[in-house]
Amino acid sequence: MSSALFKHIHPYKPFLLEEATKLIVGTLPPPRFTTGDLKPQDVDFCYGSCNGQLWPILDRIFNLELVYETTQEAVEQRKQFLIKHKIGVCDIVESAEREKIDASDLGMQNFVLRDMVGYLQQYPNIETLLFTGGNSKNGPEFFFRRQLKEYGLKLKVVSNEVPRIHHLELPFISNGAQKTRMIKTVSLTAPSGAANRAVGSLQAYKDLKSKNPEFNTVDFRVMQYSEFF
Repeated sequence: MSSALFKHIHPYKPFLLEEATKLIVGTLPPPRFTTGDLKPQDVDFCYGSCNGQLWPILDRIFNLELVYETTQEAVEQRKQFLIKHKIGVCDIVESAEREKIDASDLGMQNFVLRDMVGYLQQYPNIETLLFTGGNSKNGPEFFFRRQLKEYGLKLKVVSNEVPRIHHLELPFISNGAQKTRMIKTVSLTAPSGAANRAVGSLQAYKDLKSKNPEFNTVDFRVMQYSEFF
């Protein structure tokens, strides 16, 4: 008899959907955020894993002087930053099941997705989706494309260079008339240690590294993210 699957439930509701002009879209935080078994340097908030690089990257871009600890102060710092810059967070996976208890996107099965297209229709201020990863299987862009198909919609390529950029023409009704709204999507290099190998294989990274041997994979993301945040 097979062992029971781990039910990996997203611990955080979408944040700041109403005011946000940009939405950060990932999948699920590590399983310990679901079970509440946090490490001392984890922050009990979106992208709060001490192994994740999103907040250290934003910290460097905006000189935020963030604290990295399981305190309410750490949570408030991050919320205030997002509110000030009108950036929301809405990961696309509501829950999934896993045989192996880890944070791998590929290991997710029986997933339940949040209705991103519905959110976009409901919140007209959102102009940009910032995917924390590309179109690899079970990544945020992969799931979003899958949802678009159900609505008969698709992304149009603007740039195929990393970070890949697409446009979505989203139909909506205004005063009884059918209109469309343009949403931009940016597939950022994932802010995880697991993506470091992918960064290392990019020609753009290799060129910068050859000019400056001190240049590293976090520096590369800081450079990439600063254009879109």
